Amino acid sequence: MTRYVCREPFTAHRKEDKFRILITAGPTREPLDPVRFISNYSTATLGYCLAREAKRQGYGVTLISGPTSLCPPAGVSFISVTTAEEMHEAVRRHFRNADCLLMTAAVCDFRLKKIAKCKIKKARQIFLRLEQTPDILYEMGKIKGKKILVGFALESNNLIKNARGKLKKKNLDLIVAQKVTAKETPFGENKIKPVLITRDGRVQRVSSCSKTALAGIILGEVNKIRGAAASVISLDFLRSAC
Repeated sequence: MTRYVCREPFTAHRKEDKFRILITAGPTREPLDPVRFISNYSTATLGYCLAREAKRQGYGVTLISGPTSLCPPAGVSFISVTTAEEMHEAVRRHFRNADCLLMTAAVCDFRLKKIAKCKIKKARQIFLRLEQTPDILYEMGKIKGKKILVGFALESNNLIKNARGKLKKKNLDLIVAQKVTAKETPFGENKIKPVLITRDGRVQRVSSCSKTALAGIILGEVNKIRGAAASVISLDFLRSAC
């Protein structure tokens, strides 16, 4: 088990090869009627920090974002979406040209089965029939090939166990897990204490740090995964040449 101690600012070597990173950020909004929607507390802060740091390091960056008050970082390709289905379509369209997907978006798990055409009138009780939205990361995991997939998990209980389960189920290379409770919220500019878990089983606990610093740590892990993959390819080439 490795423990990171955050120090800001996080510095990294510039990458010249235009490795292409696709990042999703923010919440989605699932409409109930013309004036209401289901959503969550995501502010897109970590996703935008990742986009900014990846661009600073010289990567090609595409950012797909749900509704937020943040301004897109300069120099990145930016796609704005609202619903889970819109994000689903945008990720499918851009995934084919990406080398890595960082799925920080807090996509709503449910949407209304049938959106009301008129404003729902006030009543003592209202019953809403919901259906699941697409599991975008799971779908990308099935077609990832040699791409690097990074997922993010918020858990109230059994943080490590549940995160490992998601990593395996969704065929991820890395998952960043964060505990969330009524008293411990990771949203916005709050400092967080995430746990990073890799495909090979390494568990790395990060001390309390900002999302800017965490973005550097995550991209550092992506670089390690890239380096390991390159070493395997080089070894296979040498064996075939012998």
